[in-house]
Amino acid sequence: MAVAQRIYANALFAAAKEQGRLDPVRRELGEFAEAVDSVPELRGLLTNPELDSRAKVDVLRAVLADADELVRNFLLLIAEKGRAEDLAGIVEEFEALVAAEEGILEVELTTAVELSDEDAKGILEQIERLSGRKLRATRTVDPELIGGFVLQAGSHRADASVRSRLEGLSRQMTGIGRS
Repeated sequence: MAVAQRIYANALFAAAKEQGRLDPVRRELGEFAEAVDSVPELRGLLTNPELDSRAKVDVLRAVLADADELVRNFLLLIAEKGRAEDLAGIVEEFEALVAAEEGILEVELTTAVELSDEDAKGILEQIERLSGRKLRATRTVDPELIGGFVLQAGSHRADASVRSRLEGLSRQMTGIGRS
């Protein structure tokens, strides 16, 4: 994460929190980020380095006429400062700040096979009970795990995969007889 993205996200977070508007700001910022992802012309406008930032601001001012004032002013500011191409990183950092504020732990659950929603929910509920925190999870599949799962939360990793167990056994067996 770039330092500038973190600074902008922190500034928006502080302003939204101070005004008691974290949820509406998160919602509208997320909707705008989705629009940027799904509308190639808007994405092109924001990421074009040859386009003057004043032109970007003028277009955004029209597009955001009915948006939340804080979100509108923030997006106009990053466009004016030439940081519009950093929007995705800013939104990601803002989401992480809101999640931390709400006590939500962002995790990635990797399994060897695609789990049903019910099975994934069961695993995540157990982890929530053990950790005492709410989780927001993304799910991925890695067949090389063979079985079990890997849970990644920030820099912390819990590896309960068959692959990991087999690698551990292999290390133990190759270490036998060495002194």
